[in-house]
Amino acid sequence: MAFWGDLHLIMFKLAKFEQVSIAGVSSVDAPERISTEEIEDLLKEPMERVYMRRGFMSKHVGIEERRLWPRGTTPSQAATLAAEKVIEETGIDPSRIGVLINTSVTKDYVEPSCASIVHSNLRLSPYCMNFDVSNACMGFLNGMHLVGSLIEGGQIDYGLVVNGEDSRTLMESTIQRLQGPDIGAKEFRKHFATLTLGSGAAAMIIGRSDLLPDSSRFLGGMHLAATEHYKLCHGSTTAMYTDPTRLFRAGIDLVMRLINEAKQAVKWNPASYKELVLHQINRLHTNTFLDRIGYAHDRIFRIYPKYGNVGPATIPISLAKSLAAGRLNKGDRVSLVGVGSGLNSAIFDIVC
Repeated sequence: MAFWGDLHLIMFKLAKFEQVSIAGVSSVDAPERISTEEIEDLLKEPMERVYMRRGFMSKHVGIEERRLWPRGTTPSQAATLAAEKVIEETGIDPSRIGVLINTSVTKDYVEPSCASIVHSNLRLSPYCMNFDVSNACMGFLNGMHLVGSLIEGGQIDYGLVVNGEDSRTLMESTIQRLQGPDIGAKEFRKHFATLTLGSGAAAMIIGRSDLLPDSSRFLGGMHLAATEHYKLCHGSTTAMYTDPTRLFRAGIDLVMRLINEAKQAVKWNPASYKELVLHQINRLHTNTFLDRIGYAHDRIFRIYPKYGNVGPATIPISLAKSLAAGRLNKGDRVSLVGVGSGLNSAIFDIVC
């Protein structure tokens, strides 16, 4: 089976890295839990009004609970916790980190960037570039791509990608809105996806392969966009509106288009991967995708039942937890598969 790095394709279709490795990936759980049952208690009257049965979210969406940061915790503080953890676990000298990219959807401010705050918290070198990348649930994968490109181009030795997601404000404002007496089925449906969101943090250090001879290789990947669907999901700090049916269908269709291109370009075959690490939105989305590509349901590490949809942090959290659980061994191939509102998607290839 061909690896991404074995092929020579035009760069707009394939990011091909030969000198890039992943030193480590870490996640930090938000400490507070809110169960689906608690949310349904808060929304008992509007759910009855729109004929939504109790237990729908757990049974059909598959989310039993999600995490929240303590009130007052900022996204930059959450991202800093994950960054400190991955620096400690990898032993990488922070002074050698050449770029810090924050990829969170939630942010402390419109400006300055969250990256600048995390950079200050970590006391990184003044020569370390730092900036935010915002691309909905695709942000972390985009950050990995940028760091890999800087390393492959010989500009830096190490890069740090961070993410801290805080869904508390958005969830609480949405619950309050749905408790209004005039909320009908159509409006409830537009806000439903917000109730699946969770909080968490993740960080990854990527470096030159010659400096990390025993680390996982990051071989690159492919991207594909379908931005004609940008209206299907849009949000602010206090509200997120989706067209769930059309978003689900368009998202699955986009990822399948990308996979079909990958099959042609790099002979992508799910059977060749020990594990797929997916952006997990919910049970329906995850199982539908796995069925479409013919991949066994038990060969992915599911985090959505206990953590919900943690946005761009979902993939690195899933990868970190799968590694910690001992599911992956040296030489195992892993494919990261992501999709985010906009719509954008990506597939990355890793060899442990």
